[in-house]
Amino acid sequence: MPYTYKGKHYSMKSPVISISVNKLNIVVKDQAGSQLFEFTDRKESKDFLNLLRQA
Repeated sequence: MPYTYKGKHYSMKSPVISISVNKLNIVVKDQAGSQLFEFTDRKESKDFLNLLRQA
């Protein structure tokens, strides 16, 4: 499923299996594998998690 957040395009090939969070890093795992998202501040990472939750 593709996501656009603050002008950046992220895509996941299938439904999310798990999400791991460590401050500014978020790893999203789907059937195709894991994808690392790195953010510059905590608010961005929280906003991205909210985006994933709403999808």
